Amino acid sequence: MGGTVELKTSRLVLRRHQSEDAAVLFEIFGSDPQMFEYSGWNPYQTRAMATETVASFIKSYDDPHFYGWGIVRNGKLIGTIGAYDYEADKSRIEIGTSIGRAWWGQGFATEAVTAVLRYLSEHEHIKTVSAWCASDNIGSRKAMEKAGMKMVRSDRGALEIDRQTYDKLIFEYAMR
Repeated sequence: MGGTVELKTSRLVLRRHQSEDAAVLFEIFGSDPQMFEYSGWNPYQTRAMATETVASFIKSYDDPHFYGWGIVRNGKLIGTIGAYDYEADKSRIEIGTSIGRAWWGQGFATEAVTAVLRYLSEHEHIKTVSAWCASDNIGSRKAMEKAGMKMVRSDRGALEIDRQTYDKLIFEYAMR
């Protein structure tokens, strides 16, 4: 397993997190309620939480099964993408991504997800990559579909976020 290696697309660089990412992530994610509207969790909510989260990412790079990238566009950090909960016996992993609101609707999430799916399946030989989103999160749903993921299940009412209930849409990408 190669773990987190730098990935490049036509418009993005996916790179390992750096300590200075914490301040940016607090600014673009932590202080914007729309960034965690459909997930219910915000690891960048305070400057201290952002610093701790990024430090844990950096520390985890020694683990060849850890995958956590900062998404960079023209030298500016615009989001994150990671793969979690690797199950070696099932050759399965889950991914999640966030793009700062200023960059929504420009295809960056799709581009990042596509690069990570390709890396995980072709280079890490992971057979199944899964992801989920709230049913109302149209942007995430479109990004996953455009990246080649297929919705395999809808868990009715499975997500409760701030007293709002959503169906949880489960997507998968299977190695060809």
